[in-house]
Amino acid sequence: MRSLSEIEAAIEQLPREEAHKLSDWLQEYLDDAWDQQIAADAKAGRLDKLIQSAKANIAANHVKPLDEVINNP
Repeated sequence: MRSLSEIEAAIEQLPREEAHKLSDWLQEYLDDAWDQQIAADAKAGRLDKLIQSAKANIAANHVKPLDEVINNP
């Protein structure tokens, strides 16, 4: 495998359109990796405390509607 500096130098040589395609591919790759990590964390129970906390906050009405949060920063 090449070093990061070699990869960066190669990317700098790409035509802009190719660099954009690479950027799109990299974003999709990272999104897929993120999805896999979240799925693994959920399966392993590492999100259980967060889920229970969110459910408790909803039950106690300690949340705001998303529209209100987005529209009133």
